[in-house]
Amino acid sequence: MYIVQVASELAPLAKVGGLADVVCGLSWELSIRGNEVEVILPKYDCMRYDQIWGLTPSFNDLWVPWFGGGVHCTVWFGFVHGRKCFFIDPHSGDNFFNRNTFYGCNDDVLRYAFFSKAALEFLLQSGKRPDIIHCHDWQTGLLPVMLFEQYTHTDMQFQRACYTIHNFKHQGIFGHEVLHATGLGRPEHFFDHNRLKDNHNHLALNCMKGGIVYSNFVTTVSPHHAWEARFTDQGYGLNHTLHQHHQKFGGILNGIDYATWNPEIDPLLAARYSAETIQDKYINKEALRDRLWLNRGVKPIIAYIGRLDEQKGLDLVYHSIHHALSRDAQFVLLGTASNHSIHCKFQDLKHQLNDNPDCHIELSFNEELSHLIYAGADMVIVPSAFEPCGLTQIIALKYGTVPIVRSVGGLSSTVFDYNYSEKPMLSRNGYTFDNFDTYAVESTLNRTIGLYYDFPHEFRQLMINGMNCDYSWNHPGSHYVNIFNLIRHK
Repeated sequence: MYIVQVASELAPLAKVGGLADVVCGLSWELSIRGNEVEVILPKYDCMRYDQIWGLTPSFNDLWVPWFGGGVHCTVWFGFVHGRKCFFIDPHSGDNFFNRNTFYGCNDDVLRYAFFSKAALEFLLQSGKRPDIIHCHDWQTGLLPVMLFEQYTHTDMQFQRACYTIHNFKHQGIFGHEVLHATGLGRPEHFFDHNRLKDNHNHLALNCMKGGIVYSNFVTTVSPHHAWEARFTDQGYGLNHTLHQHHQKFGGILNGIDYATWNPEIDPLLAARYSAETIQDKYINKEALRDRLWLNRGVKPIIAYIGRLDEQKGLDLVYHSIHHALSRDAQFVLLGTASNHSIHCKFQDLKHQLNDNPDCHIELSFNEELSHLIYAGADMVIVPSAFEPCGLTQIIALKYGTVPIVRSVGGLSSTVFDYNYSEKPMLSRNGYTFDNFDTYAVESTLNRTIGLYYDFPHEFRQLMINGMNCDYSWNHPGSHYVNIFNLIRHK
């Protein structure tokens, strides 16, 4: 098959969250299965250009219809760790992708509507006819809409769209202007509950809803989250739309790239190790302590790695730091805040605990340091309010770092409680809790720290159980290939 991924992120080039890792890992998995895979991205000015090999203009004269006129673009080509990538570079006074940021602009919907339109125009004008166009999140939600409403009237009538939703919370709400800009027009046609009309704001249209309605198949990033999106408030108002289109909706658990996240080959570790040589994990623990000026000793290290966002259960993270320290454990936090008030809250905590030799708070994101934390920590905590899939716990398992998670979304599909899971003992790999409160966090931390101190052999087996899990892209890759084969023959 010939598959084109259209996305706003790709690790390690342009990464804000898990979307970047998914596009990167899935693209590689599909390609090693014998498919022709290409990725189309915006040419941001703030990308990691050191991660692109052979960047060169590929299509010099792409004209994209826009607001009744046209925007001239250059399409660049380069390899990103073996992945074939095309970059849309518009020559426009709007400077859509020259803003030193990926997201957060007032005209984000307009920016990514242009990107989606440009991706389709590039395929049309270059003669590329993929079997599958795989779109991701609200940023490309309008691509299936335009494909059906505009491009099936060209010779692109055989292209099929798969749409993957990584985060239902951000949906891309917009109005008449985007319809005019893209040439979709006909507000009376699209302001319809069965098309793009937002389910709650009758004066607005919804990019994500458009992706659901118009694509040939819709996925989200874990089976449990697919259920949550349909039947709980985690669908963020799209439940009815998902019910209407349930026959083409399902969940596929994300994988991780074991070429990047694997302690047996990781070049960023002080010592590499496997389940058979797990004792060498503790070399990384001491290296982490030395790097962060933590006390040495027998105490466990508990880590939090990821964005500091309300989705992640920040009050529970905050509470877990104090509780861990009170229970004779150490705590390491690595993450960036999603807004100024959150940053200030954790900055104040950092000042409070600055002289504590058992705690380190790093309010930034450092990919290299994150590898050492995964390898050096004994436990990682993920107390999310919601978590469609979650990569933190999957990476932690591979590194023999016991996850402590709230049983939501993909967390409940990957972590199985040492005490209460119905799975066989060798399949249990961490600790889970249900309630979103401090009591649940304290109770679960107590169980985990208690096992670490009182039953070290059992804790070691729990680490090994996690390392033996297979959350590679192998199984998800098979599921996506099956879906692609299903829709391309329709």
